[in-house]
Amino acid sequence: MKIQQQDWAARWALYSPDQVALKEYESGRSYTYNQLNRLGNRLAQHLTQVLGLQSGDRIAVLAENCLEYVVLFVAAQKTGLILVPLNYRLTAPEIDFLLSNSMPALLIAEAKFVPLIQDAPAAGRISRHWSLEALEAFCNPDADLPEDHQITLQPVEEDHPVFILYTSGTTGFPKGALYTHKMLFWNSINTAMSLIINSESRTINCMPPFHTGGWNVLTLPFLHHGGYTCMMKKFDPAAVLGLLESERCTLFMGVPTMLKMIAELPGFKTADFSNLYYLIVGGEPMPIPLIEQWHARHVPIRQGYGMTEVGPNLTSLHQRDAIRKKGSIGRPNFYVDIAIVDEKGAPVAPNQPGELLLRGPMVTPGYWQNEAATHAAIRNGWFCTGDMARQDEEGYLYIVDRIKNMFISGGENVYPAEVERVLVSHPGVAEAAVIGVPDAKWGESGKAFVVCKSEFSVSEQELLAFCEKHLAKFKVPKYLVFLEALPKNDTGKINRMALKIQ
Repeated sequence: MKIQQQDWAARWALYSPDQVALKEYESGRSYTYNQLNRLGNRLAQHLTQVLGLQSGDRIAVLAENCLEYVVLFVAAQKTGLILVPLNYRLTAPEIDFLLSNSMPALLIAEAKFVPLIQDAPAAGRISRHWSLEALEAFCNPDADLPEDHQITLQPVEEDHPVFILYTSGTTGFPKGALYTHKMLFWNSINTAMSLIINSESRTINCMPPFHTGGWNVLTLPFLHHGGYTCMMKKFDPAAVLGLLESERCTLFMGVPTMLKMIAELPGFKTADFSNLYYLIVGGEPMPIPLIEQWHARHVPIRQGYGMTEVGPNLTSLHQRDAIRKKGSIGRPNFYVDIAIVDEKGAPVAPNQPGELLLRGPMVTPGYWQNEAATHAAIRNGWFCTGDMARQDEEGYLYIVDRIKNMFISGGENVYPAEVERVLVSHPGVAEAAVIGVPDAKWGESGKAFVVCKSEFSVSEQELLAFCEKHLAKFKVPKYLVFLEALPKNDTGKINRMALKIQ
């Protein structure tokens, strides 16, 4: 099926040319919708006509939030190029895998992250490199360049990707979820029908660009609806508290850890939140006492559930139910179909746990170059989340357990298999298992159980240093326990429930 390419910046450049679309907190720089569209056209023209990139080519980016990142997205909408945001918190071996898997035609890196790609062999096989600083100079709105003219757009298939978003895999290797133009549109529609988003909406985005949350929770739905986004390179609780007031924000999305840090600041009790409709909370359930803290400041809480591969904005718990339905992720958004099934695929009764399945126009067509993972995740049009859920008599959903053993640390998904793969690659380790345990600050942290080879003597300090070399910081276990043997069930699989009580 062919559809006309979406070009949101061009439409808002026509409707509201002088309205500010984006501002960068650290530099104070901003783009109007007219400037954003002109720079998107300029970049699209340069990438395709000068560099010779074609629809379907990948552009990998290793950079923090910045105005130019969004210009790249605008150019991708106009051309069919695919953005591959790279996680700058990863190690060089992890970056090397992502580059080897995606094989981009162009790699753009911010100066401070260049050492990561210097130690990634796959980067040397990429023919075109561009520094973020060069992109910044090219995207100067005051410059007058030959590429500054309208390009002719060609229709693309609606399932053509605009992003490849890498998620940690249960097999220990990341999977590249294809995020398409169709998903982009329907996620925006679902989001706007659940929340209050229009051309007068204002928000702050401090979620990282390598997460779907950094793009698709609010930033791109806001761009679609002509709103305003203040971009931050990283979360700073004091700065966010000030910006919620000075930027007259109508919506803000954060994980509970972030919202707890803001609520603990001295200025929280006197800050002006009068423009804020509500907070959108994701990543993990928000504790009732923290909800009540924000409610005391007359700021309602909207909790939800999302996945990189689907949406991500899938469910929403209305603020009026934040206390009454504590622990719930709410009801499905408008164009989201759900099913809860048993191990045989049959629907379960209300309040009975089963696997949560999702269907709708916001479901990924699959994973980049990974047919096995695609077939495992999508069955008869339904996306299998791997999450155990139940639905009460009123239609409210609750996540009961994570089938995939994933845990969430400070809003970051951590998959035990990925950490275990690194641990057992150490020459002194025979077996390893990792679980998530409660953490007062981060929600959950990793606890590793390790069986050493008899001929080796390995210290806790040595193993943690080994993990720090091969894993992002948030994946490194906080606790490490040495065992003579891992508990296993009758089929030889690790008994994780037994580990949880150790």
